[in-house]
Amino acid sequence: MVKAILNVVVGDGGVSSVETIALAFQNYILMLGTSVMIPSILVPAMGGSDGDKARVIQTLLFVSGINTLLQALFGTRLPAVVGGSYAYVIPVAYIISDSSLQQITDHHERFIHTMRAIQGALIVASSIQIILGYSQVWGLFSRFFSPLGMSPVVGLVGLGLFQHGFPALGRCVEIGLPMLLLVIGLSQGLWWLQYLKHVRPFRDVPIFERFPVLICVTIVWIYSIILTASGAYRNRPDRTQRSCRTDRANLISTAPWFMFPYPLQWGPPTFSVGHCFAMMSAVLVSMVESTGAYKAASRLAIATPPPAYVLSRGIGWQGVGILLDGLFGTGTGSTVSVENVGLLGLTRVGSRRVVQISAGFMIFFSTLGKFGAVFASIPFPIFAALYCVLFGLVGSVGLSFLQFTNMNSMRNLMITGLSLFLGISIPAFFNEYLNPDRHGLVHTNAGWFNAFVNAIFQSPATVGLIVAVFLDNTLEVEKSKKDRGMPWWVKFRTFRGDNRNEEFYTLPFNLNRFFPPT
Repeated sequence: MVKAILNVVVGDGGVSSVETIALAFQNYILMLGTSVMIPSILVPAMGGSDGDKARVIQTLLFVSGINTLLQALFGTRLPAVVGGSYAYVIPVAYIISDSSLQQITDHHERFIHTMRAIQGALIVASSIQIILGYSQVWGLFSRFFSPLGMSPVVGLVGLGLFQHGFPALGRCVEIGLPMLLLVIGLSQGLWWLQYLKHVRPFRDVPIFERFPVLICVTIVWIYSIILTASGAYRNRPDRTQRSCRTDRANLISTAPWFMFPYPLQWGPPTFSVGHCFAMMSAVLVSMVESTGAYKAASRLAIATPPPAYVLSRGIGWQGVGILLDGLFGTGTGSTVSVENVGLLGLTRVGSRRVVQISAGFMIFFSTLGKFGAVFASIPFPIFAALYCVLFGLVGSVGLSFLQFTNMNSMRNLMITGLSLFLGISIPAFFNEYLNPDRHGLVHTNAGWFNAFVNAIFQSPATVGLIVAVFLDNTLEVEKSKKDRGMPWWVKFRTFRGDNRNEEFYTLPFNLNRFFPPT
C-alpha cells in the first residue's frame, strides 16, 4: 500500500551517482527560497545593508548544510533538509524593536548589536530542544500521539504555510503562474505533456519526473531574465519590481567572492532575559513543526514512523543546530524544510545520500559568495509556485494518516475537523493584528510575553497539536483505541517494535554499541 507512493527506499542506494548529484542540487535550489527570504525580511529591519544581507544569507546556508549533515548522520537519519524557519520571525522582530537597540543611530552598528542580541537569545533558547530531546522527554510525550492526533498536525505543517504560496505567487503572476502550471504538468504528466513522461534522454532515468524543479526553475528563470532585460518592469511599482526582477536583490554585486563563516563572526553575543524567553516560543514551535515534518518525511520515504527514541534524538540534534545558529549568527533558528519534504513525494526518491550531498552544495556555495548569489537571485514567485504544490503535498500526507482510523466515528470527525479549522482560523486571527504598530494581538507591557504568546498561536501546526492531542486524549480514550488507530501505531513507538527500524534509524559507524536505543 505504502510502496505505491515511492519506488526508491530511504537509504544510501537506489540511484546512480550522476542522478544523485542532480537530485542533491535540486534540493539545494529548492531550499534557497526560504534561506533568502527570511534574511531579506529581517536584515533591513535590523539596520543592515545589502552587503550584510548577503553575508547573513551565506551564513544561514553554511549552517543549514552543517545541520542537515548532522541530522542525516546522527539525528533521525531521515532524508530531511534542515533550514531557516519563519517561526523565529516574531521573537526576532521583538528583539529588533527593543528600545535599547532602536536608539542606536548608526545603521551598521545597530545591525551588529541586534545580531548579537539574537545570537544570545538563540544560544539560551536552544537548550529547550537539547534538554527535551536528549533527556527523552519529547519521546515520552509522543506516547500521547496517535494517527488521529497527528493527522491534523502533519496536515497543518503543509497547509498552514498557505500565505507563502499563491499570495506570494500573485505578486508576479506573469512568472509565478506559468511556473505553477509547468511544474504540475511535468511532474504529473497532464494530457498535453503526457508524451514527455516517456522521454528519457538518459538511460532508464525519467528526467521529467525526477527533476521537475530543476527543469521548471531553469525555464521560468530564463523567461524572467528576458522580461527584466527587455524593460517589462521599468515603470512598474516598486513592490512589483522587487518581486519580479532578477536584478533587484543586489546579492550578486554585494556578495564577497569568498567568505568562510565562523563562530562569533559578528562579535560576542549579548544576553537578555526577555529576549531569551521570547525566543523559547519559536524553539517550541519549530519542535512541533519538525515533529510533523519528520512524520511526513518517514511516510514519503517508505520508512516506519520514527520511534520515540529516534524522534527525541532528532529533536536533540536540532537543538544543537539552533545552538550553531546562535554561535554563527544566522539571524534565525532552524527547523525541517517542509518544501524539501514535499520534494520527496514529487520526485519519488527518498535517498539519504541525496540529502547529504545537498548539504555539501549548501556549504560549498555559501563560501563562494558570487556563485551562490547567482542562484539566490531567483525571483521568489518562482519558489512560491513550487510551494503551492509541495506544501499541499505535505498536507495531503497528513490527511493520509486518517486511513488508519475509523472515520465513521463522529468523535473522530469532530476532532479532525475542529483541529484543522482552528489550526487555520486562530493563526489567521492573530495574523490580522500583526503590523508595525501593534506587534500582534497580545499587547501587554511585557514585550517578551507578547512575542511568546503571539508566536505560539500564529503557528497552525502548534495550535493543531494543542487541540488535536488534548481532545484525542480526553474524549472517550479507552473506548476509542481502535478508532484512533492505536493498534497500528503502537508497535512503532519503540525501536525494537518493528524489525525495519534498524534499517532506517540505526546510527552509522556502529555507534549504536555506545548509544543503544532506549
